[in-house]
This record gives sequence, C-alpha cells and structure tokens, in this order.
Amino acid sequence: MKILLTGASGYIGRRLKTRFLENENIDLRVLVRNAKSIKSKKIEVIEGNVLDREALKRALNGIEVAYYLIHSLQSKNFKDLDRESAQNFLEVAKSCGVKKIIYLGGLGVKEEASLHLLSRIETGEILSSDDEVKTIWFRAGVIIGSGSASFEIIRNLVEKLPVMITPKWVDTDAEPIGVDDVIEYLYEAKDLEVEKSKVIDIGSGVLKYRDIMLKCAKVLNLKRYILKTPILSINLSSHWLNLFTPVPINVSKALIEGLSSPVVKQNKNAKKFFPKIEPKSFEESVKKALVEIEENQVISRWSDSSDVWERNHKKDISNAIYLDRKIESIKGIDREKVYKSFTSIGGKNGWFDFDFLWEIRGIIDKVLGGVGLKRGRRSECDLRTGDCLDFWRVVEVNENRMLLFAQMKTPGKAWLEFKIEDDKLIQSAYFYPKGIWGRIYWHILTPLHFFVFRNLIKNIIKKAKELKD
Repeated sequence: MKILLTGASGYIGRRLKTRFLENENIDLRVLVRNAKSIKSKKIEVIEGNVLDREALKRALNGIEVAYYLIHSLQSKNFKDLDRESAQNFLEVAKSCGVKKIIYLGGLGVKEEASLHLLSRIETGEILSSDDEVKTIWFRAGVIIGSGSASFEIIRNLVEKLPVMITPKWVDTDAEPIGVDDVIEYLYEAKDLEVEKSKVIDIGSGVLKYRDIMLKCAKVLNLKRYILKTPILSINLSSHWLNLFTPVPINVSKALIEGLSSPVVKQNKNAKKFFPKIEPKSFEESVKKALVEIEENQVISRWSDSSDVWERNHKKDISNAIYLDRKIESIKGIDREKVYKSFTSIGGKNGWFDFDFLWEIRGIIDKVLGGVGLKRGRRSECDLRTGDCLDFWRVVEVNENRMLLFAQMKTPGKAWLEFKIEDDKLIQSAYFYPKGIWGRIYWHILTPLHFFVFRNLIKNIIKKAKELKD
C-alpha cells in the first residue's frame, strides 16, 4: 500500500510514522518542509508544504491513502491558512486519483466551538466535501501522552501547584484519550472500506477538567485542591499557564479558548468501525506517559513542528553582525565524547555553569510571552534535528556539529554553534540585531557572555574527559 503522511515531524505524525515503519507491506512517503528532519532510508521524502501545489502533486502522485495531519495553530492567520491548505490538498488528491484521506481533528460542536476548534471542524468539512475522495475524519479531545501539549499543561500544573485557582471552565465536560489509542485508530483506518466519508469521534470516557487534574494528581501520588473562581479571564489564564507550563502563550490561549465548551463524542462510529480497539482509561494513559518520560522514551513532543526549517540559516548567519567565538584544544580527547558532551546541554542536565543566569533569562522570556526554559529536552540522552532544547531549536546535529537557533524573545536573531575541527572545539554565538535596540541588547549582555560562554566550552571539555568508554 502506498501511503502519504503529512505532518510527519509533528507530535502525532512522528508516532504514526514509527508505526508504519513496522509494516514491511507499506510503501511510505512523507511531505515535509525540510528533508533533513527525516533520516530513515525506508521513507521516500518530498520536500515542500501543503500551500505548494506542485510539491503536493509530487507527493500525492500514485498514492492510495493520504494522511492529513496539518494545522497552523502557531500562525496568527491560522484559520485562513488551514482553509487554503485543506482545499489545496483535496483538489490535488482528487486529480491524482487518491482513494482515501484520513484526517485527525478535534471534538466539539460547531455552534459552540472556539476559533481554533472551529478551524479544525472547517478543515474536516472541506476534506469531506467531494464524494470522489472518501475522507475518514477522526475527532479527538484531550490527547494524553508523553510530550502532548494537553498533558504537559496538566502535569506541570499538578506537580507545581498544591492549590489550583481555576476559572469556571474547570467543570466543563471533556473526553480524553491516550495517544497510543489515537495512533491505533489512525493506523487501522488505512484498511477501512467505506462507501462515503465518515466522521468518527474517539475518546475513553467523559470527565470534567477538574476530574482530569485530580486523577492525574492521584497517579502522581499528590494531594491537590482546586478552587473555582469566575474572575480569571482567557487572557489571564493564558499568562498563568505560560508561567507555570512549557507551552507558549499563543498555544495556551488557543487551548484555553476551547475549554469553555464541551468536547465529547457525538457518535458511536469508533465502536462500530473499530470494535477491536478498546481505549485505555485516563489513568492508564497517564501512567504510560509518565513511564516514557522517566525512561527517556518520548518519541515526539507538541513542540516538534516549527517554521525553523523555512529559515535560510546559512545566509542569516553570514549576515550576523556580532560574534562571540571561543576555541579550545581537545587534543587527546575522544571526539565522540566531545560530541556527547556538547549535545547533552540543557534540560535537566543544565548548562554546566552559571545555571542561575540561564534561569533568569528563561524567566524573563516567559514574562515576555516567550517559550522560556521549561520546554527542556525531549530526551536527556538523545538529540535530533528539529528538537527543542530549552529556548533553542536544534537546526542541525551530526557527529561534528550542533547548530541551535534561539527561540527566546530577542531584538534580533541568534544562533549557538558547536563544531569539532581537527583537534579543536569551536563554540560560536552569532547575533543578527534588529535596529538600535538589538545592538544595545548585545552590548549590555557582552560582559555576561564573557563568563557564561567561556565557562560553557571549558565545562563541555571537562565533562568529555570524565565520560566513561
């Protein structure tokens, strides 16, 4: 079976891609913004996006089943982009003779949906609007799994706040579902024969958001209390989540806007068409997610998808006005250990020295509405191109080099590079300022950079020497 997977570098897409690779009878093709994000030789990679009709034609040519896992939540005009993307995909899929589209959207009633959920509903309606292409439209609510945005919010609030002051939406009905069950429904749908497009709502039982947080606390062996207040607005709640969770304010605001209306199943098609799939309970899904986090087995995170690939980093770096470069000898040290050392920075591992300064910068970034340090790392012992690393994004990583792009709030663009050349480790911080404020920003931080970056490279080498064979 020839399958096209879009969104293959996103939270659900990465996991579904892994599931497909277990089946030797599937000929998998992916459409991604940057081919470097896919390293498997078993996958045919088409570089492009759903707004590029020529790239879509290359991607959908000869495909039987196409998975549409695209959304533009982090863009300001996400509704228009979602509509255009879905229309492009349907029209090109039809012209290429695609038999089936499989789409994952969100639960909710159109009349009560938030802008975010309404856009997901409209996407499903567009994809299902032509009888020549059958669309299987799954609708899920709160997805529980290691690395999911919903679970990261719930877990961080429960772990950090013994008493939670919440808005009135805490008593809204929702229907969570484990990410493993979502993947299983999507995977099995490739073989489902239908005469016309179907909407299939999936979930593991109705809970109020209050119950979701308290049940999560119970699994974590924590005693938590919830106080409801009508005072907290969507904006205040968004800023609150931004400070206490790793999810940035634009994402948290979109999610909170959807909490005011119930997100529960409206049909029983999941049981009808997939009788063998029995979704895990909420508690079971939480336990599984926690085990994956503890064992560094997180396959994907909510923050995986990013526009970082669309930037021409090579060109931008060449235009950087300011440069802080440190060079140290690594003669006599195993190059692989040096690589392991500089790719271990961030997250729970810290930055080897002056961690309090990095923490202060992360807090400032959070207050300004940025991502802060709370995103950490997907895994403490593994790093791949596209991963988040605190307030950086990994643009490139190989046996000799790691390039990080800054996603914190700055008056300009910044990169941090580690490179092994001959018997030297070269650490470079690049900054491309935006206007006068960008230049002032760099000069103010120059004294701190001297200590932070000098100690960073020395401690990377120190750790490399300490690593065991």
